[in-house]
Amino acid sequence: MKLKNVLIVVKDIEKSKKFYHDLFGLETVLDNDGNMILTEGLVLQEEKIWKDFLGAGTIPQNNTSELYFEEPDIEAFVDRLERYYPSVQYVNRLMTHSWGQKVVRFYDPDGNLIEVGTPV
Repeated sequence: MKLKNVLIVVKDIEKSKKFYHDLFGLETVLDNDGNMILTEGLVLQEEKIWKDFLGAGTIPQNNTSELYFEEPDIEAFVDRLERYYPSVQYVNRLMTHSWGQKVVRFYDPDGNLIEVGTPV
């Protein structure tokens, strides 16, 4: 068995596609009317489809999962984040853990938690 994708729920799929392209360079693999597969296995699904399927709403910023990315030049990444998305909501700005790894945590436009860290 193999994990193929991770799906996150978004309100505006085009806005989210731009966000993940601007910051992480993810490209569209498949656009299927409210479900969009991006490179690296990230799937965006419009909130309406999710709610119709589950019969339940979503809870943004629930902090029960996060998308984790690694970036060797994290200072350049933070500069890009602040340039493209100056109003991003941070959980923590760039910091260094006791073991030496630098990380930044923030929410995407829909409240999905993201961590970007230097390789360990």
